[in-house]
Amino acid sequence: MIRSLRVRLMLAATLLAVLFMLALLPAMQGAFSLALKDAIEQRLASDVTTLISAARVDKNHLKMPALLPDEQFNLPDSRLLGYIYDREGHLVWRSRATQEETINYKPRYDGRGNEFASIREDNGEEFFVYDVEVKLLGGKSAAFSFVALQPMREYNMTLAGLRENLYLGFGAALFVLLALLWIGLTWGLQALRRLSQELDQIETGERDSLSEQHPRELLRLTGSLNRLLQSEREQRARYRDSLDDLAHSLKTPLAVLQGVSESMAQRPQDREQAWVLQTQIERMNQQISYQLQRASLRKSGLVRHQVELIPVVESLCNTLEKVYRDKRVNVSYDIPALSHVPIEQNALLELLGNLLENAWRLCLSQVRISLHRTQAGIDVCVEDDGPGVPPDQRARILQRGERLDRQHPGQGIGLAVVKDIIESYDAQLTLDDSPLGGAAFRIHFPAL
Repeated sequence: MIRSLRVRLMLAATLLAVLFMLALLPAMQGAFSLALKDAIEQRLASDVTTLISAARVDKNHLKMPALLPDEQFNLPDSRLLGYIYDREGHLVWRSRATQEETINYKPRYDGRGNEFASIREDNGEEFFVYDVEVKLLGGKSAAFSFVALQPMREYNMTLAGLRENLYLGFGAALFVLLALLWIGLTWGLQALRRLSQELDQIETGERDSLSEQHPRELLRLTGSLNRLLQSEREQRARYRDSLDDLAHSLKTPLAVLQGVSESMAQRPQDREQAWVLQTQIERMNQQISYQLQRASLRKSGLVRHQVELIPVVESLCNTLEKVYRDKRVNVSYDIPALSHVPIEQNALLELLGNLLENAWRLCLSQVRISLHRTQAGIDVCVEDDGPGVPPDQRARILQRGERLDRQHPGQGIGLAVVKDIIESYDAQLTLDDSPLGGAAFRIHFPAL
């Protein structure tokens, strides 16, 4: 599929131009052929008039001078042929150039007076014929047919040359037309290019709305886009205010939990639990800050960082090992050293935290995290040896509020949050079967 509007318009214009020229070529050839035939007819009529003016009748016999006024009749190699026939169709005179010609032409006395036609001989040669019936010659009664013939070779050669020149001329004209059309389309589509640039500026925060300096045909579109942008801006403001209210309401419970954890840390037997509690409280604070930052951005995922994967994975796995200490999960890594992913750190924590928590909760005893770099980008994979996900249920569990695991509490929004974060960074999330036996969540970050 051709996605360029300019290329589409050029192809459509080229097709129309070619069809128009293909239709015009036969018309021009036909018009030139008629004009050429008309010129030949007039020339032959003039030649026949010369024969008639030179002819004399003496005692019912036709007399022709040795030399005619038109030299073409006197030359033995002339392309002009002259014949005179009587009423019975007998040849009574012929020009010098006809001595080596054998023309099987029979005049017709049908009362037309004159006739212009074309004939074909047995050898395939064609001639133009102009035949004039004469009943009075030099004031005396006579009955003769004066005939002038011209080979069609020159006519056919002229048409062939014209056809070749037409094709060359139309080809050059088509090339020039397409070049001018390309320039015109480039100039005409500059308005769309300016509109695209303004949209990019809105995306980066350089401007708030589209200008009105556009052609009339685009003003309705720009107006609709401005209203949409304003509505989205207002909705994002309401969303940000709601998150502010939520963050403010969580400050007091978190402060209470922080105090409880500090009290627990004073008792030696509770220090490990206090450390886990403090770690989770810190993570909650980080996620609240991240969500507030995300809501304040004009576009999700605008903050692009290069975060090293191994420290984040190790931190999450250490926390989950304490949460699921009774399960004794065997964690394996296949991550090259100094491997970075193009995502903001808090977003990566949120993303991997949900995927790893699901893997820990559903696995039997094994979880594997891997990273592979290709020319197309970076692939991060989280696998487990749990029950997996049936193929017909994989699309459903990525929807907000959908859960397959009914044995453990939850709202079913973890994977939906993962999907939203991944899409905000133009990445892709796929769900497959793992060689370990369970599910494999693969995240593909395209090459920058």
